[in-house]
Amino acid sequence: MRMELASEPGSGERPNEDWVSAALPASGQGGSLVLLDGVTPPRGDVGCVHPVTWFTARLGGALAELSCSRRDLALTEVLAESIRRTADAHRFQCDLSHVRTPQATVVLTRWDEQEIEYLVLSDSALLLESPDGTVRAVLDDRLDRLPPGSLASEAIADARARNKENGFFTAAADPHVASRAVTGRVPRAEVRSLAALTDGASRWTEKFREGDWAAALELLRKVGPQGLIDRVRELERADTDRRYLRRSKTHDDATAAFVEFPAV
Repeated sequence: MRMELASEPGSGERPNEDWVSAALPASGQGGSLVLLDGVTPPRGDVGCVHPVTWFTARLGGALAELSCSRRDLALTEVLAESIRRTADAHRFQCDLSHVRTPQATVVLTRWDEQEIEYLVLSDSALLLESPDGTVRAVLDDRLDRLPPGSLASEAIADARARNKENGFFTAAADPHVASRAVTGRVPRAEVRSLAALTDGASRWTEKFREGDWAAALELLRKVGPQGLIDRVRELERADTDRRYLRRSKTHDDATAAFVEFPAV
């Protein structure tokens, strides 16, 4: 089995708020992949003394442990318990009801010889490639489906849309948000490879339109996750007139993971 991971901060002046981990249990029965994109808060009081990096490390660690050790739990239950554990670690110090309490997007997958389970929450992407080369993107597109202009400012996004009905959802302090994730199962024999991308890495497809999801996965196979991130950085630096980036930050934290399964 081939497994490759890469992660790079958007700026050398700020820590990387993404988090990624892959596990192959000693039992040899399957494995798991966890990818998080920490949500950078605006400047000012967010009700928490902990940085986003603390949150993603705590949440990611819990997801990695439970996805392997508690195979009796569905992935939504794994996410709910991981959020609960992370919240318990700072609920007596911090205001977890604050709309900008530390939070993250989530991609979580788990597999064995029979099937692959998956969970996606918010705007990171999971790609599943079938043996014939067809690629299916598993996306939680609620953020993209918000009415035009509803995210004109961070304040509006927080007050009207973030973790709200008819808005979009991230993993923050409420375990019930796990029920909002996009989930599914697919027979292991129907997947040749999979990939997970934070939105800083998926820019190659979603912002710069260099290729569709199938092309992105093929690029990952050829040059690996770091190679994909390097291509994204080249495109970002070249977009001096902001044709593609527009109001987006020039460089974002970028993380990619690629898993290729042996033939069944």
